[in-house]
Amino acid sequence: MVSGEPLFSSTHQYDAGCGWPSFTEPIQQKGVSFAKDRSHGMVRTEVRSNEADSHLGHVFTDGPKDKGGLRYCINSAALRFIPREELAGEGYGHLAYLFED
Repeated sequence: MVSGEPLFSSTHQYDAGCGWPSFTEPIQQKGVSFAKDRSHGMVRTEVRSNEADSHLGHVFTDGPKDKGGLRYCINSAALRFIPREELAGEGYGHLAYLFED
């Protein structure tokens, strides 16, 4: 949301049952960075946007094993949904390949 940088795709989204949008991977690994988060009495791995340096959520190792085992649990306020048919008009036409059958 902050930078407009495309970081996650609904093609990598799944229902983790946690109430947060969950993804198996980012669109490009170079778009995100990681930091140790020791807040709230826990130790977690924070996911941040490389370009905007903003907090996106956390990554956990309890994701689908057949998809690499990671669960990117992303704050919905950090996301902007763009329907497939609007990608080109919004400047994201280069990502249409993610939705090809």
